[in-house]
Amino acid sequence: MKFGIVTFPGSNCDADACHAVVDVLGAQAVRLWHKDHDLQGADVVILPGGFSYGDYLRAGAIARFSPIMREVVAHAERGAPVLGICNGFQIACEAGLLPGALLRNESLQFICEGVRLRVENAGTIFTERYEHHQLLSLPIAHGEGRFTADDATLERLEGEGQVIFRYADAAGVPTAAANPNGSARNIAAIVNDRGNVLGMMPHPERAVEPLLGSTDGLPLFEGLLARVGA
Repeated sequence: MKFGIVTFPGSNCDADACHAVVDVLGAQAVRLWHKDHDLQGADVVILPGGFSYGDYLRAGAIARFSPIMREVVAHAERGAPVLGICNGFQIACEAGLLPGALLRNESLQFICEGVRLRVENAGTIFTERYEHHQLLSLPIAHGEGRFTADDATLERLEGEGQVIFRYADAAGVPTAAANPNGSARNIAAIVNDRGNVLGMMPHPERAVEPLLGSTDGLPLFEGLLARVGA
C-alpha cells in the first residue's frame, strides 16, 4: 500500500500530507513531481493544499495541465482513490474529476481557522471510520473555498450521497454562521459518482496528532489504509 503525494510549484501542504501518512500512519509514501509521467506504483494519490502556480488565472487552473495530472486522471478513471485537499480540491474540479467550482470566499478574505464539520456520508472509502452525522474539528486555510454548482448538480450531489462533509455549528446544524466561505448548502467536501475521488477544503492532514489540536483527520487516512491495503 503506497500513497503518492504530488508537488506542484507553489504546493505548501505536501510535506504535511507526507508527515501524516508516513510518520503518523506508518504507511509508505512516494513524492511525485508535477512534471512526472509515472505514479511510481501509488495506490492512493493525494493532491495537497497550497497555491499551485501561484493561483494564477484561478486556483488550480494551470496545475490541471501538469503532466502528472494525465496519470492522476487515468488513475481515477480506473477507480483508484484520489484525495484532493484544499488546492487539490480546486485542481480536481478544474481537471473534471469532480463537478462544480471553488470561488472566492464570500468575505473576499483569506480565512485560516478551525471549523466544525458534520459527516454526511459515512459509507465511502474515505469516511468508513466515521459515524453518520459525527462532528469533526478540522482547520481550513483558503481564499477560494466557496463551493458552487448549478441547482441540478447540487440536487444530484445531495440525492446520490456525494456530499461528504458539511460545515455545521456546535449542535451539528449547518447554519449560515457556521459556513466560513459561503459554500452552497454549507458543502465542505464531495465525492465523484463512483466514490473514489474526494475533494475537501478542510485539512485532515493537519488534524492527525493531539499536539495539532485535533485527531479528527486521522480516521480518514486509517480507513484508506485499511480498505486499499486489504
